[in-house]
Amino acid sequence: MKYQFIFERHVRYSIEDQCDVLSVTRSGYYSWRSRAIPQRQLANWELLKRVRAHYFHHHRRYGSPRITQALRQEGICVSRNRVARLMREDHLAARPRRRYVRTTTSDHANASPNLLKVEGKRLFHVAQPDVVMTSDITFVDTLEGWLYVATVMDLCTRKIVGLAMRSEMTVDLVREALQQALGRRTPQSGLIVHSDRGSQYSSRAYRKILHAHGIRQSMSEKGNCWDNAPMESFFKTLKVELVYQTRYATREQAKRAIFEYIEVYYNRQRLHSALNYQTPEAFELAIIKQ
Repeated sequence: MKYQFIFERHVRYSIEDQCDVLSVTRSGYYSWRSRAIPQRQLANWELLKRVRAHYFHHHRRYGSPRITQALRQEGICVSRNRVARLMREDHLAARPRRRYVRTTTSDHANASPNLLKVEGKRLFHVAQPDVVMTSDITFVDTLEGWLYVATVMDLCTRKIVGLAMRSEMTVDLVREALQQALGRRTPQSGLIVHSDRGSQYSSRAYRKILHAHGIRQSMSEKGNCWDNAPMESFFKTLKVELVYQTRYATREQAKRAIFEYIEVYYNRQRLHSALNYQTPEAFELAIIKQ
């Protein structure tokens, strides 16, 4: 009975610790396990240990698709259905998505054309970095009030290359994010920077920076959020995996958490489905080495 007890809990608690608590030897436990437990069940339990390791390492953000890819990258040959079944049986589920709220105040009169849409098709797949970037603004609620977050994404690598956070949704917010992106990257003249029709992106101050760097401005069509889908998708991910899990006391607390999520986790650790389940950083390095 003690060995059965240990086996049923060895995914969560180490075998060594359980043997010590129950005053049994590890050799005795392994001998019993080899006789009493079918190989298929053993394999499932060992696989579940790896599933749980990835699930909690990524703070319950991964569902079965990403965990399956992470396991395969470890050299474990496994199907998504098997991973999904083990997660379901162990009550492991990725954090659910919530409805996303738009914040844009549009300026249709001064809108630029949509350069990412040709003959009705959106061109979201770019072969090289520093060719097309997309940008947007979202907000985060704190006990001090709203924190507005502006980001710039490289459309090829889905890497966040520009980030700015302020207490007000001003032109300076989007200018700071763009200037950070341009400072960190080496784009050639002709770079396309896409956004929605927000008044900040239509402002003279913002367009002055674009003109100075030879950047072509692109904007989504009126009332069409799908024209900026990669950026919308990123903000949904940010909200679900980070923002909705915490009630921030101050804007500074939220800033630190968002910066760490983007720079440490999202860009360098999180597997991205649009990149064949590579991280943005790894995807970019693979292109550079070609």
